[in-house]
Amino acid sequence: MAGYSGSKDDYLKRLRRVEGQVRGIARMVDEDTYCIDVLTQVAAVTKALQAVSLGLVEDHLGHCVVHAAQSSDEEGQEKVREAADAIARLVRS
Repeated sequence: MAGYSGSKDDYLKRLRRVEGQVRGIARMVDEDTYCIDVLTQVAAVTKALQAVSLGLVEDHLGHCVVHAAQSSDEEGQEKVREAADAIARLVRS
């Protein structure tokens, strides 16, 4: 079971909202909307995706990493490494 299972509906709602925002940005570009207005919407989508990412990281740490650490030190260390790698990818993006 995924660590975010309890929040799955919330994540899906947020992601659908982001999807709508991205479609809106495409429409803005198609309609030759002023650059700064498009960039403002891109920033809003980026922030929304970051919020989803942070929530998923928190759920992963609170569920998957904790469960693995309770199972064994080796499994816990692997999950921590996996989480650190994912966080590094998010920070670089």
